[in-house]
Amino acid sequence: MCTDHRGQTLRPVGHFESLDLAEYAKKQPWWRKLFGQETGPSAEKYSVATQLLIGGVTGWCTGFIFQKVGKLAATAVGGGFFLLQIANHTGYIKIDWQRVEKDMKKAKEQLKIRKSNHLPTEVKSKAEEVVLFVKKNVLVTGGFFGGFLLGMAS
Repeated sequence: MCTDHRGQTLRPVGHFESLDLAEYAKKQPWWRKLFGQETGPSAEKYSVATQLLIGGVTGWCTGFIFQKVGKLAATAVGGGFFLLQIANHTGYIKIDWQRVEKDMKKAKEQLKIRKSNHLPTEVKSKAEEVVLFVKKNVLVTGGFFGGFLLGMAS
């Protein structure tokens, strides 16, 4: 019998041990540094492949729908602007550009007044919830992101 670098006995060819990648990764220092000590998928009852599949399928569906709705919305908004420009050039509507400029300046001033470097507590708490969810569901989130990109591309 042979031993490996840790002194453990190596088994002969034909006998294989299964390696749980999720558990192996959680024991690595880079994992703990990046995601913290108490992380891991909330759906630990599912295998790595199942979690990736769930994330990938839901991500693909979301990306596909997002792409279709996005195209429809862009077409509607673009078509609306196009029709407004045609109506303006043919004389059906007249735009008071001085009033538009005055309103834009007023809006800029209001934005400057409201501008601050502090996020509202509601936004901070939601962001913290999202980060916690991503840390606890790294495999599902990764599958979702990959599936979303594939859905957007199809």
